Amino acid sequence: MTTPPEEGEAVTGGEAVVRALASHGVTDAFGIPGTHNLEIYRHLRAYGVSHVTPRHEQGAGYAADAYARVSGRPGVAITTTGPALLNIAAAVGQAHSDSVPLLVVSPGMPLRHPRQSTGLLHEMRSQTEALRGVAAFSHRVSSVEEIGSAVARAFTLFRTGRPRPVHIEVPLDLLETVEPAGPVRRAPLTGPPAPDPAAVGKAAEALRAARRPALVLGGGARAAAAECAALAGELGAPAVTTANGKGVMDERHPLSLGVSLHSPAVQKWLVDRDVVLAVGTELAESDLWGPPPALTGTLIRVDVDPAQMYAGLPADVPLVGDARALLRALLAECRGRTDGVPADPDGVRALRAARDDETRTRDARWLPYLEAVRRVLAEDAVLTSDSAQCCYYGALPHLPLGPEGRYLHPTGFGTLGYALPAAIGAKTACPGRQVVALSGDGGLQFSVQELATAAQLRLPLPVVVFDNGGYGEIREEMAARGDTPLAVDLPAVDLPALARAYGGRGAVVRSPEELADALALALTAPGPTVLTVPEVPEVPEESPR
Repeated sequence: MTTPPEEGEAVTGGEAVVRALASHGVTDAFGIPGTHNLEIYRHLRAYGVSHVTPRHEQGAGYAADAYARVSGRPGVAITTTGPALLNIAAAVGQAHSDSVPLLVVSPGMPLRHPRQSTGLLHEMRSQTEALRGVAAFSHRVSSVEEIGSAVARAFTLFRTGRPRPVHIEVPLDLLETVEPAGPVRRAPLTGPPAPDPAAVGKAAEALRAARRPALVLGGGARAAAAECAALAGELGAPAVTTANGKGVMDERHPLSLGVSLHSPAVQKWLVDRDVVLAVGTELAESDLWGPPPALTGTLIRVDVDPAQMYAGLPADVPLVGDARALLRALLAECRGRTDGVPADPDGVRALRAARDDETRTRDARWLPYLEAVRRVLAEDAVLTSDSAQCCYYGALPHLPLGPEGRYLHPTGFGTLGYALPAAIGAKTACPGRQVVALSGDGGLQFSVQELATAAQLRLPLPVVVFDNGGYGEIREEMAARGDTPLAVDLPAVDLPALARAYGGRGAVVRSPEELADALALALTAPGPTVLTVPEVPEVPEESPR
């Protein structure tokens, strides 16, 4: 590692970028070098920043996103100008919708580049305007010294507010310019605001008096998993999670309803609750699969983002701040002093049964295979997911996880091609944990080239693909409309052979037992292993929405 420059010492803009990242503890980055960003790459090794080279910038973004989700540290991606930055924009949009701290660094047009087009390589009208549409902000710096401040601004957002992706643009000539670096700028070690005692008291009063309480747990509750379980037990309150909240409360817990916020039976039950405590969730259409239900009870919302108190379902009692701190304060107020009814595990079991009855015919095709996956995996395994039927109908509601495990799903933006590059990012962050990607044949082919990345890194990475011959969800939606399906049936691809061509392994598995055996082997074999489960395309009677 290099010795950091002294205050006032002159460095290039590229070194200033890497220096600022390293000063915030960045040890890994994802990206692809290009003509305009080489001065950044020149300094990565010297500052102890390891680098993973995906085969597409969108893959770099998804990998950095997953790295952030499982490590708790911001993910960093480096692109070059123009098309490379637009390639990563979909991943930035996904990170924004799922509240992921992702930092994208790119060059931009030179400082004094004229507004009129000159035909410079990768020239576009405005990179910052393009990225502002999907990121929390896009910051174009104008001096070497400003680079440190821009990076510190990004990390301040990551630490103190709702985490969102950020783009920092450094003019390509500034990357090569030598100027004083200025002092090392570091984001302050501060957090969200402290709980408001009056608001906590009002929420606790409602919870103590509740006769039919419920918890709704989102991704913002993840750091407060123990507190969520303790409060559910104290109140006798069943808990339902969003997709991003999967596993926050152990899905085998007697009071857990798992990921079933989209279930009509669960929504009807939720409407009848006299107090609903929603922690770290937007209560969004992407979780509910429709408009939010009109709750009849008191809604208490816990969120680090004050704006969420008025979005979707407005809070009757808003609690703004860190979920763990707020739930600990509620526990202190409620412990041993609740007037609510005891927990009713039988009622929860009946509600689970009603939920499962709604989709039993549709989901039956995946259940034996998902049970086989669960048998093989360790408790702290990480599963990455695609926007595929086998994932949102299958694994999200039917593959149980506890707080030690993680399930990474592209929820709000609903992008395709997330699972494979996300698995690479998760494995980079946590090399000692099992990581498995779940996908469909349509979604996998959005980023299938990342098999080469996993093979190059020799990552033991199973990729389980449920092959229904194309875009199964859209095929079924067309049929439900009475349309003749068009452009949704794809020619068969020998995905295991493709994996072997990239340097990995592959097999077709035709039974849950075959999947379990092949998955166990793939978890220890160096490089990716594609395991294809053939499905017969069908149009079930139920409409997915």
